[in-house]
Amino acid sequence: MLVDSFGRVATDLRVSLTDRCNLRCAYCMPPEGLDWLPKPELLTADEICRLVAIGVERLGVTEVRYTGGEPLLRRELTEIVTRTTALRPRPHVSITSNGIGLARLAAPLAAAGLDRVNVSLDTLDRETFVRLAHRDRLPDVLAGLSAAVAAGLRPVKVNIVLMRGVNEHEAAALLRYCLERGYEARFIEQMPLDAQHGWRRENMVTADEILEALGREFTLTPDDPAERGSAPAETFLVDGGPARVGVIGSVTRPFCGACDRVRLTADGQIRNCLFATEESDLRAALRSGATDDELATRWLAAVRTKRAGHGIDDPTFLQPSRPMSAIGG
Repeated sequence: MLVDSFGRVATDLRVSLTDRCNLRCAYCMPPEGLDWLPKPELLTADEICRLVAIGVERLGVTEVRYTGGEPLLRRELTEIVTRTTALRPRPHVSITSNGIGLARLAAPLAAAGLDRVNVSLDTLDRETFVRLAHRDRLPDVLAGLSAAVAAGLRPVKVNIVLMRGVNEHEAAALLRYCLERGYEARFIEQMPLDAQHGWRRENMVTADEILEALGREFTLTPDDPAERGSAPAETFLVDGGPARVGVIGSVTRPFCGACDRVRLTADGQIRNCLFATEESDLRAALRSGATDDELATRWLAAVRTKRAGHGIDDPTFLQPSRPMSAIGG
């Protein structure tokens, strides 16, 4: 098992399939984009599937989430999902996506065994979407959400980042939109993971502010905390339920003590924390002929050194050199 020195067990594997994205969201990357990883540095589909199999069959991974960048840009995504859901014991398999292209791929991914999707949707206003993402693609995102439901990829969770002075006034409208369509809204505090390193705590819309804004139009009742487990979201019943909304206070309400996640980047680096400043290279070992046992041993060692918390409130905190698009959510 992937156990760290504090006794936490990593069972949730987040795998980045690419650092590329077809949006330029302000909290992630600059409008002109980034220098993408050269293709030879990316793990191949076979390499990804081999490492995921080691995680599932040898190291106790029970959930695999494919991320990016934008995972729908990876041409082998359906094949990778098919091979992942064929593993035994079968892991729960999901993706985190911006939704562009999901209208076309939702049904094939469901047929491949994908269990569910998380889709980012920060605004319902087309002009605000262009301001945030520097692309006029809001209709494509909304179509992708509808297609996910039609394909049976439930629950469809909607990730929402509120930015001060940009879309914070849409909190209630976004929740209402999700409730009307059976989506599960997840409001997420903006984290210091932008490529520009422009994040400032005072500019972040906090979990308390999110709850206050939602509370003006809805009655929110805290869900049973015993059911939260290692989930990052605090969940609340909306107007008595059964509908729920989640708030992920990664900065002001950290959940590091129950974290069960480990990350594999698109270029084969193990990261034991989203905010880690060090990585462990599995790609080099894999391409040098390492056995599955040797790769598992390296993975175990990488997780063992995980810190107690992300340390954002520590004066010595350093933002990771990799932005979110190059880490995977």
